[in-house]
Amino acid sequence: MKMLKTAALAGAALLVATAAFAAPLQLKPANPQPSGLKQGLGVSYYFDSVRTLSEASRAYKKAKPGEPLAGLDYRDTAEGDETLTSGKAQKIIAVINGYVRFDAPGTYVIDFMSNDGLEMKIGGEEVVFFDGVHGCDPSEQVEAVVPEAGWYELEGLYFQRKGSACLMMRAGIGSPDWMPNSAFGYK
Repeated sequence: MKMLKTAALAGAALLVATAAFAAPLQLKPANPQPSGLKQGLGVSYYFDSVRTLSEASRAYKKAKPGEPLAGLDYRDTAEGDETLTSGKAQKIIAVINGYVRFDAPGTYVIDFMSNDGLEMKIGGEEVVFFDGVHGCDPSEQVEAVVPEAGWYELEGLYFQRKGSACLMMRAGIGSPDWMPNSAFGYK
């Protein structure tokens, strides 16, 4: 019995040590830095009932351009309200693209709120993979090194199945804060 407890404690210590030493993601700035961007993000939509990001990923080739997003500040809606700029409330798949601007270099803590699934890449790195059907919940926080101020490419896949919807981003050095819509741009 004592050996089992010792093994369990050693395993737990290894997990804590591994988590403590997980290296921050290394984001790559857009090269060249884009100019003449419009404020917001580009988005394409496909309408289908899915429960996972894997199912939603089939929409990439089928999605049609939609009204651009103002940014990533779409707070929790009431059931029946429009999801993002899709014109619909349910069974939405959104392919999101553009850039996010970080005003200073440093190690940022980044997370998202979404209802339902969200996969987001920034500067070539996956910063969130928050799969499944769920309420407007926060994703896990990640640390990401922003080597220089400027624009970083952003690519996302989001789906909303039914009920209410939300999609928001937080980022900050030390602790995350809501990203203003002015921090996003697209061509």
